[in-house]
Amino acid sequence: TFLVRRSKTAEAKSIQYLGVSDYANWREKQKFLVDAKSLASSPWQTLTPDAKGNWLTQGMQDDFDRLRSIGGSGETLFNEYCCGIATSRDAWAYNFNRECLSKQIAETSAFFNEEVDRFQRSGKNPNLDDFVRYNDKKISWSRDLKLDLVRGRHVNVAQNKFREALYRPYCKQNLFFDRVLNEEVYIFEHFLPTLASETENVLIGLTGIGSEKPFMCLAGASLMDLHLSGAACRTQCFPFYTYGEDGSNRRENITDRTLNEFRTHYKDQKLSKWDIFHYIYGLLHSPEYRERYSANLKRELPRIPFAPDFWAFAKAGERLTDLHVNYEKQPEYALERVENPKEKLSYRVEKMRLSKDKSALTYNSFWTLRGIPPETYEYRLGNRSALEWVVDQYQISTDKRSGIVNDPNREDDPGYILRLIGQVIYVSLETVKIVKALPALGIAQSAGAGAAE
Repeated sequence: TFLVRRSKTAEAKSIQYLGVSDYANWREKQKFLVDAKSLASSPWQTLTPDAKGNWLTQGMQDDFDRLRSIGGSGETLFNEYCCGIATSRDAWAYNFNRECLSKQIAETSAFFNEEVDRFQRSGKNPNLDDFVRYNDKKISWSRDLKLDLVRGRHVNVAQNKFREALYRPYCKQNLFFDRVLNEEVYIFEHFLPTLASETENVLIGLTGIGSEKPFMCLAGASLMDLHLSGAACRTQCFPFYTYGEDGSNRRENITDRTLNEFRTHYKDQKLSKWDIFHYIYGLLHSPEYRERYSANLKRELPRIPFAPDFWAFAKAGERLTDLHVNYEKQPEYALERVENPKEKLSYRVEKMRLSKDKSALTYNSFWTLRGIPPETYEYRLGNRSALEWVVDQYQISTDKRSGIVNDPNREDDPGYILRLIGQVIYVSLETVKIVKALPALGIAQSAGAGAAE
């Protein structure tokens, strides 16, 4: 950033901008600077902010503002939404193995509760950062955890707090769901307060504002992590139902006004809120929608247009929801399983690897899986395909600070990961097929949901 003061006034006379490719590596950026030689000879672009104060407006579509947003201020399609769960101590709060998670939570909660008691006995207000004991083998401190210590909040280790969560796309782990040991749970206690709510509720998790990664959305029926598609993404979650914290008082989260607007626009009084939910999910998968509004989606939550063919998107969305929520119940795509005769039969995974052309997967020293269709990789969530997320996440890892081991292998179901690979390939191929069959949005001809007449 170069700031040039030309007079006594503090008012900026102009703002000029010069950018490199979003995906340039450091060598390309270095070459750009070397080739530029001087500021004066560089091709600067003068920026003019739009009505919302955006300076970088390249690619943004003006008609996006006329569509109804799914969340935020004003009239929205959903009543409530929130970020995914932020633990600030994933190594402690998550684990593939329930017993390992239970053990590490018992250890860190006991240590934290001792610190709470010790602080209360101190009878003074010491410097908190100097007061707490730092032990990477016992705890991972964060800002909110220290504040809970001051508030005198103890961790209550109850079995109903051990829940399953969608940690990354098509990767579930056990989570200790607790307002103290999780940095932020936001209002998730109103989305999936009980195990029973997971059998009837569905959430759409999508890329939050300002993500460095391409837009994505994924439906699920479990708790969702803040960084569902990686560290550079703050996932926003939109449930169909909301509840009281005890699981009572179930309410539909799509507004009545939204229902009336859709029924009026499509002249169909039988249209339901579930239909609208599925319509939104189907529409958010539209390549036309994502390409047209890619710049807008980096700055705002999605806004939803009225497509000419409501039911095509609603039915596609319903099918996609079933595929993505119930991915563990889908059939397996038939891969060729090549066995290594020099090794013993084993389902155990340490770290899987795709071949250079991505047509084969080295599962372990015994099995190589061949015949992965190239279309599998067209179904992407952020900067990876669904299969690549599985390959990346299902490996044995050891946290460097705490020494905690996270092992995805299941003693009670040793073939789970092998089966999951075939299921995720099937889900990917079906998703690609559905998405390619989506009709045109007809955006230029139609008003958006909730647009002014």
